[in-house]
Order: sequence, then C-alpha cells, then structure tokens
Amino acid sequence: MGGARLKKIMVYHYDAFSNIPNMGNPAGVVFDGETLSEDQMQEVAEKVGFNETAFPLRSDKADIKIRFFTPGHEINLCGHATMATLYALKTKGLLGAKPDLKIETKAGVLPIKFTSHDGLFITMTQAVPQFHEFNGSIKELSHAMGIEESEIETHLPTLYGSTGTWTLLVPIKSLAAFKRMQPDNKVFPNVLKEMPRSSIHPFCLETYDPNAHMHARHFSSPFSGTIEDPATGTASGVMGAYYARYIDKQAPSLNLLIEQGHEIGRDGRIRVSVTENGNEIKVTGNAIYVNEFEVSI
Repeated sequence: MGGARLKKIMVYHYDAFSNIPNMGNPAGVVFDGETLSEDQMQEVAEKVGFNETAFPLRSDKADIKIRFFTPGHEINLCGHATMATLYALKTKGLLGAKPDLKIETKAGVLPIKFTSHDGLFITMTQAVPQFHEFNGSIKELSHAMGIEESEIETHLPTLYGSTGTWTLLVPIKSLAAFKRMQPDNKVFPNVLKEMPRSSIHPFCLETYDPNAHMHARHFSSPFSGTIEDPATGTASGVMGAYYARYIDKQAPSLNLLIEQGHEIGRDGRIRVSVTENGNEIKVTGNAIYVNEFEVSI
C-alpha cells in the first residue's frame, strides 16, 4: 500500500418496494460519488455486498445521473436502486419540490414522477421493452433452477426480455415450485448461450396476495457476485410487457401488481403500468431508510 490512507465512504441502506425495514430489496446509496473513480465505485459496491449500490452524480443532460454497481460489475439500470436513491434524495430535501424530473442512466434518460399517497411513491418510465428468443434446453434450464422440466409452462414462451437490463423470463406452472427452487448460478452462462450474462426470472400467475397478478423470483447472473434479488424493478417492468404481449393481449392498458421475495423472507410489491400497445412501461414503488454504515477502500 505504500502507506496510502484508506478512504472511508458512508453508505446509506434503504429497502425498496416496501415501507417496512428489512423487507423488499436492499440497496446502498452513496452520496459522495463525485469524489470516486469508477474502480473505487466498484470496490465500494463489492464491500457493501448488496445486489446493487447506486451513486447519484451530476448530469449535463438530466436532473441527475445514477450509476449502478453489483458486487461484480456495473449495470445499465436497476429499478430498486433507482427507487432507493430517489427516495433518499427526496426525503433529504436534495431534489426540491418538483414532482417530475429526469434521470440519466446507461439505459438512457428516463422520466420520474413523485406522488404522495399513503407515503412517498416513485414512478419510473423504463426503456422500451425488447425481447429475444431463447433457443437453449428447457431441461437444462429447469435443472439450473433446481426444479423439474415438467414444472415449466410450455403454453407460454420462455424468452429474454429487457426494459434496461436483460433477464430470461421463465413461466412456471404453479406457486409450489418456487419454494423448491435452488439456483445453481454458476451454470447459467452455459444454459443461456445467446446471452450468457443474463439473469433468470421465473414467474407464475398464481400468487400469495389475492390482489397480485404475478409471483416471481429473480436469480442473479453469476457475474454480478450475488445469488438472488428480492424485488426486481427492471425484471418486473419487462414482465408487464410480456403480460401484455402473451397473456392479456386485448387490454389497451394494464395496471399490474407483482409480488416477489417471499421465499427469502423479504416480501416486496412492485406496481407496473403498461400502455402504448405494451411499449410504455412504468414501475411504481416506495422505499424506507434502514441505517447507514462506513466502508473503507
């Protein structure tokens, strides 16, 4: 080290898609990102260990720029870390009173709206949905998730989708299969030959919450350094587009409630609205402050 002094970075822990601490999805928010290099941001995210740590920064093309890092690499967009960051900035009085703003991300400049209805809610418009065929083995895919091939629903397509971050959407026949899932993340790249860095997002139409439309889990890409994500904003957004395209094709618009996280004790709720023939996806969620801590880099 040559006597170099360690830099102490304050990290604020917020949970997104819940108003109860230690439910929903944890994210780290770091406010002094302007003083950090990209390598240092990556090191902070690795030390924090959450699925994502976000760094709000100055932007010359939007109100604010946000960069998102998993413990393993930077990603273009993260729904829950966006919720956490904007909730943190808003409640600290750093965004003023405007109900609308734009954020710059590596998935583009995206509109944000704040609403106060039983607490502060944040609505983000995501990138236009994209889909890509999965031509791999359904049998290998089922084994990578720790379930049987017969538990995957073949009346609906298994395919890659993105509203900012690519994931493989896998329809599952019943809720019961979700408790048995044991992801073997390290084999994902061999199964996902078209997009080896993709995550896997199994879902079903059976739910615990009678008001919810879909239930899901989210298994991380092994490159991200994490195993599972409790409540996933971008994957929920593209699930809304999938629902409009393959499940309820007649509806001119949809308002969906998605539940996720039950199996790992972090129950979360994500609201997704789908308009413009399935091309405009908005995700609404909330967040809650949990605590703050320092990491040294």
